[in-house]
Amino acid sequence: MTYELTLTDLAAMKQRQEKITCLTAYDASFARLIDQAGIDIILVGDSLGPVIQGQSSTVPVTLSDVVYHCQCVRRGCHRAWLIADLPFLSYVTADQAFAAAALLMQQAGARMIKLEGAHDELIAQLVAHGVPVCAHLGLLPQQVHQLGGYRVQGRKADARHRLLNDAKTVQAAGASLLVLECVPSELAAEITTMLDIPVIGIGAGSACDGQVLVLYDILGLSPHPPARFTHNFLAGQTSISGAIEAFRDAVKQHHYPTSEHSYR
Repeated sequence: MTYELTLTDLAAMKQRQEKITCLTAYDASFARLIDQAGIDIILVGDSLGPVIQGQSSTVPVTLSDVVYHCQCVRRGCHRAWLIADLPFLSYVTADQAFAAAALLMQQAGARMIKLEGAHDELIAQLVAHGVPVCAHLGLLPQQVHQLGGYRVQGRKADARHRLLNDAKTVQAAGASLLVLECVPSELAAEITTMLDIPVIGIGAGSACDGQVLVLYDILGLSPHPPARFTHNFLAGQTSISGAIEAFRDAVKQHHYPTSEHSYR
């Protein structure tokens, strides 16, 4: 019988300084390959909008979309910790968030939900009702139109201070994981050291407790010009499984990300 990773396992990995690996998946076949490669976390991200649906952002993705794709991924996922995104405007109120989390955990098989922003009261309410929460700070793709594009966050003094406070806030509210996206590597390192919970970086430098990438990016299939922090792990490999294993090994052995994948 396959042992399914738990939040306790992920917390222990941070304590022993073992890097955590995470990839997105949207269907059973890719989920199975990722799971068999020993990736620690699978994220059913609202990134399915751009890479699966051909959308220009994650904003058009609906809760029904995420539920469907999470159901597919669940069938191929047996070892990895499974996280599902709460999509745009699906957690404006606590009642909305509870209903969305119930669908994703009861019907779709997610073990944890992820939401963008420092919503401390909402996080605390979800956790109080037994919903594990992964927070997401830094670049928030659901706010891309408000931000004026995909921009590195936390470079200016006030933004840096706000990110540090937000990180403390989401941990205090009960979040068990934090995704930190597109922030200067030095700031990400400070946040990672400051927090007790694992910090998973994407475009946040090498000091984070783990790394997450969109599966299609590591296969060189991004529909848009690749972001600085991505890397084509399929190059030089003979199979998709080989690319996934190359990503796993590069993260675990501290070979990825390098300074060229990071921001100052």
